[in-house]
Amino acid sequence: MQPPQRESRRQDLIAALQHRQPAHAVPIWELEFHAWDAVSGNHVVLGHEFESLTPADQERAMHANAEIMLSVSDELNFAALTCPNAYWEQAPGQLAYYVLPGDARFRQMQILKQVAGGDLVLVGITSAIIAANYNEEFCLRIYEDPQSVDKMAEDYLRYALELAKHFRDCGAEALVSPSDIADNSGPFFNREQMERWILPNLNRWGEAVAELGMFSILHSDGQLTPYLNAIADTNVDALQAIDPVAGMDMQRAREIVGNRLCLSGNIDCGLLLRGQPEQVYEATRKLLTTCKTGGSFVLGASNAVQPEVPVENYRAMIQAWRDHGRYA
Repeated sequence: MQPPQRESRRQDLIAALQHRQPAHAVPIWELEFHAWDAVSGNHVVLGHEFESLTPADQERAMHANAEIMLSVSDELNFAALTCPNAYWEQAPGQLAYYVLPGDARFRQMQILKQVAGGDLVLVGITSAIIAANYNEEFCLRIYEDPQSVDKMAEDYLRYALELAKHFRDCGAEALVSPSDIADNSGPFFNREQMERWILPNLNRWGEAVAELGMFSILHSDGQLTPYLNAIADTNVDALQAIDPVAGMDMQRAREIVGNRLCLSGNIDCGLLLRGQPEQVYEATRKLLTTCKTGGSFVLGASNAVQPEVPVENYRAMIQAWRDHGRYA
């Protein structure tokens, strides 16, 4: 398959997010791609390393980052690129890898927009809804002080809406809310809690983002099948993960939501990390041949592509897309 050019890939992604079938091929987008260095042989400067630089060197680093990210995006046929986020903790005391401090994330997006020339969809990260929190204090608040959770949910949404216009002005065409509302055993919130704290705010966020001319994407790990219909009935454009480790099946999910919701992901991150290239190829081939018809589908890993993922495994996914991802 002759890979679509950057503008064609962008248009294919927009079609999928609009719940249509793209003209060329299934679009590829990763929630977060951490393998820039391994694919390019060059070094993307992030996190504390970036913070240690002088302001002038930070500016140079962001321009170099942009060149590396766009080169890799073209090589791997990405239709979109998620920009680095602000600091957050993956676990107590463990900071996420894919971060830039303070306003540097916005400046990096501006530079990416300048270098890409508008032909690659840039995605910003902002948490629009409360996520599952399994600590005892939060679980007790849900039942003993639900009004405080009301305020928490409103605070999340208000901050996300404040950021949305800023992201748009910096070049973003889509926003993703990384908000896990389930685990492998099922949804964290019951139906009453979903209807109180999650679904209304998803609806408000999706509507506001659309009014700004952008697309809205919810990311959640876990087994979300019981709530797929409800999520599809909100104004959110897409759901990312479709977590195979939790038993989520892309074909079944597509049957449930139809063309009301774009579904993205479903390639097992564990398989990418520990499998063999032929296993990754076969999983991707099967996913594409069973799920691409009709559109509303974006190929990618079920979560972030970690720096430790063997490059040959990720390239096997891309090769399967080259062989089986075309529409025309």
